[in-house]
Amino acid sequence: MTLVNPAIERITALMALATGDEKHDPSTHSTLDVLWVLYDRILRYDPQRPRWEGRDRFVLSKGHGPLAYYAILADKGFFPKDELTKFMRWDGILGGHPDRNRVPGVETSTGSLGHGLPMALGMALALRIQGRDQRVFALVGDGECNEGSIWESALLASQQQLSALTCIIINNASSTNDLGDIAAKFAAFGWAATTVAGRDHERIAHALATHDDTRPTAVVALIA
Repeated sequence: MTLVNPAIERITALMALATGDEKHDPSTHSTLDVLWVLYDRILRYDPQRPRWEGRDRFVLSKGHGPLAYYAILADKGFFPKDELTKFMRWDGILGGHPDRNRVPGVETSTGSLGHGLPMALGMALALRIQGRDQRVFALVGDGECNEGSIWESALLASQQQLSALTCIIINNASSTNDLGDIAAKFAAFGWAATTVAGRDHERIAHALATHDDTRPTAVVALIA
């Protein structure tokens, strides 16, 4: 069920400010609702202090479709909204892949598929070693789950009982391989795993807010 949310219309309007041929519309629109719920209801952050030590961490491993991410960061005040009009331009900060050195709020530069979840795992492990309680979220695509590094990370995160780590998998049937039940695969690796409708804000919020104290969490968002 798609819930009517004026904020989604606002974010979509912000996304429309960007022009050019590198918008990757299917990829970016598939992440819109999950990203909105994450930033509106789940994550701890301070747009005035993007590197605030108390922040939760988010890694957009699906970095080739960042426009919804940029629009939400702009809407939340990380940078001026008119930056969206300079998407992919030399005089702007918003490139085709997120760049942590240029875009406030971007935790790490991404775009090479399969790398974001391993980096998020490292963040979660480092935070635990430091005795911190922040959560770490990584968003990957179903096609990205063809990468072996995803499953190597899934195995290690389970063995390390990284309860602060949540992997969000956007399943918009983009994989060239038949992945079957992705949640069941993560569960077989020892994760607490669930599947939700990728446009249902209440179910997304409940799944992201819930996490096990002894193992990592996987949330598969189905996009029709």
